Amino acid sequence: MPMKISAFPKCYIDTISVEKKFTVFDWVEMAKPLGAEGLEMYEGFLESHDNAYIDRLGDTIRSAGFAMPMLCVSPNFTNPNADERKREIDKEAEMIRITRRLGGPRAACRVLSGQAYPEVSIEQGVEWVIECINAVLPVAREYDIVLAMENHFKDGYWKYREFAQKKDVFLRIVNAIPERTYFGVQYDPSNALVAGDDPIELLEVVKDRVKTMHASDRYIEPGFKIEDMRQADGTLGYPKGLTHGVTGQGANDYDAIFRILKSVNYDGWISIEDGMNGMDEMKESIDFLKRMREKYFQG
Repeated sequence: MPMKISAFPKCYIDTISVEKKFTVFDWVEMAKPLGAEGLEMYEGFLESHDNAYIDRLGDTIRSAGFAMPMLCVSPNFTNPNADERKREIDKEAEMIRITRRLGGPRAACRVLSGQAYPEVSIEQGVEWVIECINAVLPVAREYDIVLAMENHFKDGYWKYREFAQKKDVFLRIVNAIPERTYFGVQYDPSNALVAGDDPIELLEVVKDRVKTMHASDRYIEPGFKIEDMRQADGTLGYPKGLTHGVTGQGANDYDAIFRILKSVNYDGWISIEDGMNGMDEMKESIDFLKRMREKYFQG
């Protein structure tokens, strides 16, 4: 199978991680009818880092018929405090170990740049992020795990938006790291849209470095235009007028995206980041990705 489809319950991040209304084990059970081939995990879902707990979760995922291809982690490599950056490096290293234990060799552990602190310049931030990623790369090689840097918007628990939200900063970091086996891109077209960048232009630039992908879609509400989105800096949250919805029915051009992925014979995972309006929409999104896979990779 040339590419595989995973599910990530964006709608339940707070429910599992903060409110504790149900557990990640409950989510695995809930995901069975969705028809995904894998389940992406999130660091906040984990109640423990002990091997026994991680192994129990891994066994539960596999017993339900899923792989665990991606672990969603949010390292903050731009913290002005050097000790805090070191702690973030250590945390990412621990998440790499957990990724291997849950997902096996060549699973992906997400990496970000960090927060766009007002007092941190672009030059300084880029330098710190590259330094931190290079510090964890040996751990990724040791565990045979891929670091996938996402063009992100803003972690839900951060004060400031993503430092490398804009394409030019993101590419400066990616292009400064020559590693191709254990480092690459986690492409997210919706995040590019929110950043005011062209998702297709970004994919064309990074297509040969894409390791994983987040699939979602955004809908432009009545009274707003896409040009309005490009003027929002995104610092305090998602721009007004842009909302989540079923993948394939919004502003992203998935035919263009899949044509580009096919041009490089993409064989990684696409994780649906959906369900903001319920599990039925997540199932619709997964079914859409399956149709696109058949159209472009199996036709």
